[in-house]
Amino acid sequence: MFAIKTLRSFSPATKFFYLRSKQAFSVMSRMQHAQVQHGETTAPFRPETPMAKTLMDIGTRRIFSEEHDLFRQNVRRFFQEEVVPYHAQWEKAGEVSREVWKKAGEHGLLGIYTPEEHGGIGGDLLSAAIVWEEQMYCNCSGPGFSLHSEVVMPYISHYGSKAQIEHYIPQMTAGKCIGAIAMTEPGAGSDLQGVKTFAKKYGTDWIINGSKVFISNGWMSDMVIVVAVTNREAKTAAHGISLFLVDSGTKGFKKGPFHIHNLCLNAVDTAELFFEDMRLPAEALLGQVNKGFYYMMNELPQERLNIAVMALASSEFMFEETRNFVMQRKAFGRTIADLQVVQHKLAELKTDICVGRAFIDSCLQLHSEKNLDSSTASMAKNWATDLQNRVATQCLQLHGGSGYMWECPIAKAFADSRVTPIFGGTNEIMKELISRNIVSKK
Repeated sequence: MFAIKTLRSFSPATKFFYLRSKQAFSVMSRMQHAQVQHGETTAPFRPETPMAKTLMDIGTRRIFSEEHDLFRQNVRRFFQEEVVPYHAQWEKAGEVSREVWKKAGEHGLLGIYTPEEHGGIGGDLLSAAIVWEEQMYCNCSGPGFSLHSEVVMPYISHYGSKAQIEHYIPQMTAGKCIGAIAMTEPGAGSDLQGVKTFAKKYGTDWIINGSKVFISNGWMSDMVIVVAVTNREAKTAAHGISLFLVDSGTKGFKKGPFHIHNLCLNAVDTAELFFEDMRLPAEALLGQVNKGFYYMMNELPQERLNIAVMALASSEFMFEETRNFVMQRKAFGRTIADLQVVQHKLAELKTDICVGRAFIDSCLQLHSEKNLDSSTASMAKNWATDLQNRVATQCLQLHGGSGYMWECPIAKAFADSRVTPIFGGTNEIMKELISRNIVSKK
């Protein structure tokens, strides 16, 4: 059960949302159990995406339940009320506010997929995916909630000591401790075995020197998981990498000197991190020494699925935004939606998106059952992000000159889409990983 002392540390709003969520999850479990006991195999019909009125309808897709629908309504309301009105000013600032992190914690939107006994919400993967999707449905890329919750927190939950879990997880669930992970270096992007940041043992402590770049949540982070080489003599680089938990303010740890200005994702906090003779105690090591690469290989499928889900949801948003536009925009005495060339283009886009949706939902089911492998996750990331860019290009084209104005939602979605085939491992690397599984002789 969820630790009582952890629940007590939450605000009344957090407690209310947590208990409400747990009640919904409990009801869902009892319903499923009752169906099994009485031999019931059917459930109320839930239209799949191609059958729905819009691609973002609540109450669709067989992988979800009515309890998920209620949760989605709350998440959608949160983004509309707490994110959308402020996103433009966050884009100018280059980061979101700390207040929105705390509010997300109060609404139970952080650490959903982290076990409750560790201080998380203890929800299912599909509930976490709802948060990913709803963020894309409101076209607000700024909040780094998914990176924090479904990329950083699992490392601590899966490999951290009892003390590390108790220290970090409840604070991260509450939005009071923002997490980041520092893998990428100036000379080592997708090639994690090319990491140069070095951690040298000094008595029981570690001394770390090096730098990281393009770190999301980096500037605002209160804690960073740092990837570093700990054995330069290892038979391969993969056998000599470790992970460390580094708190902001640690002597020798510097950020900046300024936010990195991106081509897109203007509200996403992106930073350079520098480590100069940074001393860490032994307890800052995450998991076992020289096991870091193994841990990363275990966790990367979930990160890539997260990117794929958000890319597909972005495609759905762009399609609906474009459909609404062409239904209203008039040219040649009628709406441009009356033109056959536009109708056919919309038909092509919807078909591609719905085919992608079927695959991504299948991957979500596989991962919720702990059966998603690295190759399939790489396929999902590669396909969905390429699709996102194709949809972005075609939707902007259908908007004409309006789509090229920054105030137009499709312009922002177009710009934000360009980075997704790059981060989380470039799509060229995804193809390499997929092909290895194809030609393997084992």
